[in-house]
Amino acid sequence: MSQQLPPLNALRAFEAVARLKSFTKAAAELYVTRAAISHQIKHLEFYLGFPLVERHNRSISLTPSGEAALPKLREGFNNLAEAVHEMRTQISNKTLNVWMAPSFASKWLVPRLHLFSKNHPDIEMRINVDTQLVDATHEHADLDELFRSHDIDVMVRFGSGHYPGCEVTQLFSTQAVPLCNPRLLEDKSKPLAKPDDLAHHTLLHDDTPYAGRPSWEKWLQEFSIEGVDVHRGLHFNQVSMALDAAVDGQGVLLSIDALACHDIAAGRLCVPFELSMPLEHAYYVIRPNSATANQEAASTFTNWIISEAGKSYTGR
Repeated sequence: MSQQLPPLNALRAFEAVARLKSFTKAAAELYVTRAAISHQIKHLEFYLGFPLVERHNRSISLTPSGEAALPKLREGFNNLAEAVHEMRTQISNKTLNVWMAPSFASKWLVPRLHLFSKNHPDIEMRINVDTQLVDATHEHADLDELFRSHDIDVMVRFGSGHYPGCEVTQLFSTQAVPLCNPRLLEDKSKPLAKPDDLAHHTLLHDDTPYAGRPSWEKWLQEFSIEGVDVHRGLHFNQVSMALDAAVDGQGVLLSIDALACHDIAAGRLCVPFELSMPLEHAYYVIRPNSATANQEAASTFTNWIISEAGKSYTGR
């Protein structure tokens, strides 16, 4: 007879706390509150009859029992994630889970996705967007575990390109460019012919919390432009909203050129003056080296998106 196990949620909470050495980080990873994590740990300790975590003023540590259990727990959850992935694969090896930021999905991928679907109707695409996973300001400690635990086949990420344990291909480098509705160029009372003219226009700010995002302050410093109050204007915590505001003619936005290419090609946005600032970060397509399932579909999508990225995308 198999030994009865403690509740799975409690074990998962403990594994995350033990690995991250933080109740707060574990709560963020599992999308629950810190109080919920604390409750699960106490529930597990009560079930077992002995402590697993020692709580200090500003830190935690594991008891000898907790330390001894962690390696096997990590192995067990990794095996569970792999088993679920294999079960899904047996149903359909043509189902592909692709993860990316909402901005890249809506502004770059979706306008082109019909081309992929037309040529590969047998591949069932599942596009998932998650700013916390893809646009985090810090690199995930274990990307391989991230792929398995969230059942990810391919990820597109704006970042440094340093993703250990993964097959990484740069899609394209990026630049920060000013963007506005072409109507703003027709207003003779408020010219927008040179950078100094920004002083008379509303600045739109992308305040999305991701590493490497462009900012008006850096752009103005880069080109030694003075007389523009960088703090005024409208601020958005999603780049897609900022781009929509620019399309609506509400002001001038500084953003990543690749995200605006579809709107530029359609005439909804334009670049009022050609002063582009190269960004250190770029867009990458990422696959885990350890993946065993969905490799045919993942390779097909990866090759396609790399090919699309190699084409002219600015529309200028």
